[in-house]
Amino acid sequence: MDARLPDPQLFRQGGIKLAAKLFGPGEDLRGTAEQLRNFREYAQAGDPLADALVASMPASKPAFEAALAKGIASVPHPPRQVREFFEAVEATPYWLDHDRLERGARAITRTGLLGLFPLGDMSLMGGYLASRATKSLVATGEIEHLAGRRLIETAAWWIDVTTPGNLRRGKIGYASAIRVRLVHAHVRAAMNRRRDWDYAAWDQPVNQVQTTGTLLLFSLVFVLGTQLLGIRYTDRERADILHLWRYVGWLMGVDEALLPAGEHDAWRQLWLLAATEFIPDEDSKRLAKALRDSHQASPAGKILSRVHSAISRLVLGKTNADFLELPNDLVTQGAVLTAAAVNFAAETARRHIPGATALQEFIGDIERRQYVSRLGRIVRLDPTYARHLL
Repeated sequence: MDARLPDPQLFRQGGIKLAAKLFGPGEDLRGTAEQLRNFREYAQAGDPLADALVASMPASKPAFEAALAKGIASVPHPPRQVREFFEAVEATPYWLDHDRLERGARAITRTGLLGLFPLGDMSLMGGYLASRATKSLVATGEIEHLAGRRLIETAAWWIDVTTPGNLRRGKIGYASAIRVRLVHAHVRAAMNRRRDWDYAAWDQPVNQVQTTGTLLLFSLVFVLGTQLLGIRYTDRERADILHLWRYVGWLMGVDEALLPAGEHDAWRQLWLLAATEFIPDEDSKRLAKALRDSHQASPAGKILSRVHSAISRLVLGKTNADFLELPNDLVTQGAVLTAAAVNFAAETARRHIPGATALQEFIGDIERRQYVSRLGRIVRLDPTYARHLL
């Protein structure tokens, strides 16, 4: 390890420790040495079905598109790679409950645009602490040089998969989860062709541990982040949100052994990730700066950038935030906490007013739809992710 970099143990004691005290299950869920070793083995695992499908492209693309739209049974004589891929995807897991998917999606939708703040300030910024996972992002050059576009695309994808009804077979959220799975496979293939990929230091590119980490950032860390901003959930709502992301993980090819069955599992897995993956380096700083800069395209953006950085600092902890060179703006941090207190009071009232929750879900859905419409005017959104597959 580079002697100039902080001891990674410091990063395991920052925001996660604070979050565990505020919202965690109240017990020590850190893994044993054997559990850590077993978990790390998944850093050498990819996604064989998706990798084989990508290797068969572009010849198998028409059959893939047909199966994605109408199911593999509708495709006459599909290529073996397409058939095996969709047979696995369509083998609905025994634990899947569509009613829970709908409830989880409604709970997320209720947060409206506020729910987008954890996406950039906690999930993406926090993900940069996992330096091994950032290497393929740095190698493509897109996150640093097209950080704004990627943030927009991620937000649009997130809304696709968390909108009620969208994870049904043939719907846009279902297709988006599977398409991103193929993007990961294309990136994995591209990194494996590079002579400078350091497998000893960086593990397999876009491996199972990293994809699992992404799911936790979008699920458990989202819940933690929105709670920090004053949103209130019932126990069932939190469980249903995690159930939704468990199925998204299934569609994205995460090994079922790594898909948390509930909040307790998710917390244990977050500790495993913190202990093994949160080791930031200079690339983490570069990516954090690119994300901050992407918010500052206008005077209003500069103000929002201060808010984003304040939220990141509050969640990630002082050590992490200092390393990522996030500004320590105490005034803005105070304003964020004040706003969170106001939100908490409003959320408390919502829970006791008949019809208020349904109304907030309706408003949140409108906010999200209008936001996607605005995003489409900023960049040309491509739901097929074709530019990543060239």
